Amino acid sequence: MTTARERKMAGKALRQRVPRTSHGAWAPGPDRPDPIGLLQAQDTGRLENLLPIKYGRMVESPFAFLRGSAAVMAADLAPTPVSGLQVQLCGDAHLSNFGVFATPERKLVFDINDFDETHPGPWEWDLKRLAASAVVAGRGNGFADEVNRRLAMAVSRSYRQAMLRLAEMRALDVWYYQVEADRVMEVLEQASKRAKKSARRMVAKARTRTQAQTLGKLTEVVDGRRRFLSDPPLLVHITDTLSEKEKAQVSEQDVERVWQEYLHSLPEERRLLLSHFRISDGALRVGGVGSVGTRCTIVLLEGDTDDDALILQQKEAGPSVLAPYVAGRDYASQAERVVVGQRLMQAASDIFLGWHRGAWSDRQYYWRQLKDMKGSVDVAALDEAGLETYVAVCSACLARAHARTGDAAGIAGYAGKEETLDRSIADFALAYADQTERDHQMLVEAVASGRIVAETGI
Repeated sequence: MTTARERKMAGKALRQRVPRTSHGAWAPGPDRPDPIGLLQAQDTGRLENLLPIKYGRMVESPFAFLRGSAAVMAADLAPTPVSGLQVQLCGDAHLSNFGVFATPERKLVFDINDFDETHPGPWEWDLKRLAASAVVAGRGNGFADEVNRRLAMAVSRSYRQAMLRLAEMRALDVWYYQVEADRVMEVLEQASKRAKKSARRMVAKARTRTQAQTLGKLTEVVDGRRRFLSDPPLLVHITDTLSEKEKAQVSEQDVERVWQEYLHSLPEERRLLLSHFRISDGALRVGGVGSVGTRCTIVLLEGDTDDDALILQQKEAGPSVLAPYVAGRDYASQAERVVVGQRLMQAASDIFLGWHRGAWSDRQYYWRQLKDMKGSVDVAALDEAGLETYVAVCSACLARAHARTGDAAGIAGYAGKEETLDRSIADFALAYADQTERDHQMLVEAVASGRIVAETGI
């Protein structure tokens, strides 16, 4: 086994083959796929009645477009230079996919919180997507590109410096390392008054998002039975989404099989915990941006007493947008890929994270708690100092996740101590922000021409 020092030197040697300055280049090639076509290709198999909501959300701004177009950026990143060092990628590392949530010990931590696209791949891809999202967000906030370059530099600098520290740490210390929400709140409070307000709102909101609060918001008691509220098209009872043929195909035995398959994806002690609950209701719930149209349902579980209830979310999982461009481990299902990727990258994960296949199709789903003490910063509300601090926090968390699953010493050796990589990542981020704005305008025109149907304000 090589030492950390040897791996760091090997990473440094990779600069000869792939100079750090090469990461700054971005220009669309003549054979670049049509971004609207890539988005429409993802719509295959999705619920068609919800797709106008997806595009209505994406058309709102370039940042919203970026959030929903991971497939477009994956195709654009595929031919870009890489050092050859791989990690477990988030696959969709933009600013809105970070936030606070509760650990199993009920402590609030800050981390990556979306793993639908997780996949092994080059660490540079996550870093470039995060830096590009910082520039697009900064432009959305009205900042000059001098400021936005500084934001992208902060993303790369924070990642690079965090990786240098992580490379010197013991493996167990890296694995156990968590970013506490209170610490994030402290650094944001020091950045600016607006950042202080946003940080306090994020943490306060997370602390109110308990199971009891979620039950009160999403359910009601009718004739002595608790059930989900109806709020079409964003919240619809499962039975109202099935055709008569599907209703006839699904039996209680099918539901029980799905439940048991999910339970068997959990450790034994968590199966025992869930044995105290029974499924009493289910509903289709629309959330997010890029995932709108996938089958995302919530399940109401009730215990032995009136106030003992739990809401779990099951979300459809398809292939990662990165899969066509980089090799990865074969999983029994795409849902297992999401769950394993999340467990690998997060410092602490939801105790109910698991997976199963559908009751009447080969669709794959992963499970988790719904809104379990989760909160996020509204990047649109941050000023220059606040956003620069926030992007640095997100990038440090990304470095920690990559260090858990890849060669921290090798990446640290390649990235180095000076700002060469930071300047290149900033060059890329500004150029790709231009591309995102052009692609967003293409979507605006596609909606105007009728090629894409969009419903805004939902």
